Amino acid sequence: MKKTIAAIALITILFQSISGQKVLTKDERMEWWREARFGMFIHWGVYSIPAGTWDGRQIGSIGEWIMNRAKIPVADYQRMAKDFNPVKYDPDAWVKMAKDAGMKYIVITSKHHDGFALFESKASKWNVVDGTVYGKDLLKPLAEACKKYGIKLGFYYSQAQDWNNPGGSAARKLTKEGWANPDSVTIDAYTKEHKGHWDPAQEKKSFAQYIDDVAVPQVKELLTNYGDVAVLWWDTPTNMTDEAATKLQSLLSLQPAIITNDRLKRPNFPGDHKTPEQKIPNLADLDGTDWETCMTMNGTWGYKSYDHNYKSIETIIHNLVDIASKGGNFLLNVGPTSEGEFPAESIELLSKTGKWMKVNGEAIYGTTASPWGLFDWGRCTQKATKNGTSLYFTVFTWPADGEIVIPEFTNSVSSAKLLATGASVKTSLAKDGKLTISLPATAPDPVGTVIRVDVRGKVGQKTVNTTVKK
Repeated sequence: MKKTIAAIALITILFQSISGQKVLTKDERMEWWREARFGMFIHWGVYSIPAGTWDGRQIGSIGEWIMNRAKIPVADYQRMAKDFNPVKYDPDAWVKMAKDAGMKYIVITSKHHDGFALFESKASKWNVVDGTVYGKDLLKPLAEACKKYGIKLGFYYSQAQDWNNPGGSAARKLTKEGWANPDSVTIDAYTKEHKGHWDPAQEKKSFAQYIDDVAVPQVKELLTNYGDVAVLWWDTPTNMTDEAATKLQSLLSLQPAIITNDRLKRPNFPGDHKTPEQKIPNLADLDGTDWETCMTMNGTWGYKSYDHNYKSIETIIHNLVDIASKGGNFLLNVGPTSEGEFPAESIELLSKTGKWMKVNGEAIYGTTASPWGLFDWGRCTQKATKNGTSLYFTVFTWPADGEIVIPEFTNSVSSAKLLATGASVKTSLAKDGKLTISLPATAPDPVGTVIRVDVRGKVGQKTVNTTVKK
């Protein structure tokens, strides 16, 4: 199998050479992504119609899993989809909100596990054009808006797990919570016997047929019909085979600059970056591989009408800074309604995030991990400059004595200032190598105040937690 993968990789390189396409290195493909640091995830589909409720009951788990958790029959789910009519969908407004929030790229669920495609597809009638009253491709105008605003466009695609197209895999995560059928014993027995499926309609084809008939042609459509595609975000490798993954991987030659994640098929297809979900890795867990934390604003990816448990703006900004200080990217999710609107709470958080990023974005974009690891009062990022290094100290907890101390400091300071006000701050470097930064009595920005310290030369990289004076 490894020989087959290597052969396909060689064929891809030869094809690119013959066609005149430049073969980009990973660093060349990843350059914009590492500069961006912040993107928007969008989970949108038919599941936004029930919005977490089925058969008069609130269904447990995340919104986009309602078909699986409630064991909704295929025919019932597809009948519901006919009413999918996002008449308030405004892709221009969506992309502008992302841009104004300081985000540099968007990844949208072109097809999630329910198998419903947000684009016109010849491979399956189970798509927005053929299967809904709306009848229009949702991705084309989004691609146009991304091009207009200079935002990179990425597609999430569920390559293996598919609960509607026959032959797709189904998760074996069995739980009695949320089942619509009261005879849970019968459901349990059936799903165990049928590899997680709960409807005979899901098993009319084999997995191999599904890959050939649906997944491969749909990925080809995504990589052909929407201009430049910056990211292909695979999910999930449920029951994936090396053979199936190789077929999908070979299609990437259609977009030579594309970036992919690690969810195609582990471990033989690692992609370009790891994808910790709903968590930020500890320093000890980082191994030098590019990574991106994806996270919800509330408790669900797909829209649930009754989930109003949104994170505070402080949590979102602190997460963003924490991730950047460890050298990662932050992909923050929005789950639109069935009519095509962002929830009001999401819009408010995006607006507040944008206001902070407008002032402090330089502490995020194009930065690398902290030379000191973590501080108990905040985080640090750094950026190489023509004459040395810019260090960005983001203070979450304002020190009572008006000072923060940076240990093991070996560079000479050129200047230091608050990004929020532009005011200079005093620094002093002791003989023992401790840099003291004197701050105002109160924080100019209570969410997170950034002090930019420019120094001469490069600053060494360390990966240890640091506790300093509060």
